[in-house]
Amino acid sequence: MIGYSEKMVVRNLKDAGCSPEMIIKFMGYAQESKKEEQLSLLEKHRKELLDKVHVEEKRIDCLDYLIYQVRQNRIRI
Repeated sequence: MIGYSEKMVVRNLKDAGCSPEMIIKFMGYAQESKKEEQLSLLEKHRKELLDKVHVEEKRIDCLDYLIYQVRQNRIRI
């Protein structure tokens, strides 16, 4: 990997929330020059993270709606 040490790549993968198993697989693909497999792993992990973000965004939207309703005195329990 041009310009990046193995240690830096591993740190970046950890910071991105990659599992130890994924990191081992990614680094193995690097040693085998399997760029497409590396990209596939990264893209899969990115999609999983983005799916989690969307779930949390929906929860925040629900809370925002409830906050708005309470502020408008529209909630009567």
